[in-house]
Amino acid sequence: MSAILTPVGLLLIILAGYLFRRFGLFGQKDYRVLQTAEFNLVLPGAIIYSFATNPHDISLLWLSAFAFICSAVPVAFIFVTTRKRNVTDRAFLMLNGAGFNLGCFCFPVVQSFWGAGAVVPAAMFDIGNCIMVAAGTNVLTQQLLHIQPGKTLAEQHAGSAPTLPYEKPKDRDAKRLARRALGRTIFKSFFGSVPFDTYMLMIVLTLLNVHVPDWIATFCQPLSNANALVSMLMVGMLMDLPQSRHDVKEVLAVVAWRVPFSIVFALAAWFLLPFDASVRAVAVIACLAPIAIFSTLFTDKVLGNAKLAGFSLSLTAIIALVLMAIAHTLMGV
Repeated sequence: MSAILTPVGLLLIILAGYLFRRFGLFGQKDYRVLQTAEFNLVLPGAIIYSFATNPHDISLLWLSAFAFICSAVPVAFIFVTTRKRNVTDRAFLMLNGAGFNLGCFCFPVVQSFWGAGAVVPAAMFDIGNCIMVAAGTNVLTQQLLHIQPGKTLAEQHAGSAPTLPYEKPKDRDAKRLARRALGRTIFKSFFGSVPFDTYMLMIVLTLLNVHVPDWIATFCQPLSNANALVSMLMVGMLMDLPQSRHDVKEVLAVVAWRVPFSIVFALAAWFLLPFDASVRAVAVIACLAPIAIFSTLFTDKVLGNAKLAGFSLSLTAIIALVLMAIAHTLMGV
């Protein structure tokens, strides 16, 4: 029963955040307060607590490599197959059509399925996933679509419809400055992401066989316990129903991309990964996870449309809940 109640509880928290904002208990922009806390304090604390309280086998880094592939491949496919669409729609699909919500959604689900030990392979899976969702997907989207970093498309095209890509510089000096700006953007995107930096630090400590002190684990435990609440409440606060037929089409397009890829990756995890059934089962559930929390952050920064991303996350969370329950039953682990 707890295997079902845990993800259902996450969806109820999303609903609570939405209703609180809808009835004026939260302001329209209050979600950004939780956004800052989640990405810079709560989620890093949950990562540290996971590594501090559970032994992490280095061989599970193959899960990280597999997760990276699963998070990167859809971005490339979406880019190639949507060439005839405008840049706004392509950016929305690329930012929300790939990557997995593991720390905030999958961790509590696998723990309810198989206990606290299941968080270990899920965390190792999240390392590869985090490379993309915490920075890589955003950088790829901006570079492939020639979107100027630091401004939403609407700000870049003030006074006109934001449907055309940012024009690439043609002058030699301008190109050199653009390359430098790209280097700074990539560096800032990766190493300016606290969760990504935390994962990298934990990997280094694991490779060096350095154990995280117990007092740090004790300090991080409340943050780990708060992770699901803060992240899902934030999603509910920024969520809104689609405002137009076009918005509905965009959300359905995200679902149409995610579900087939998720099922294919889940099958690959179960039949191809060189681990025992318990680890492969966790990887299967991870592949079925909904849109990453980071997608709402980057959709907000690139498109200024975090509300539609929040609704997309909520919808894919419901779909993920159904798929995870079916997969758990079929695997019989």
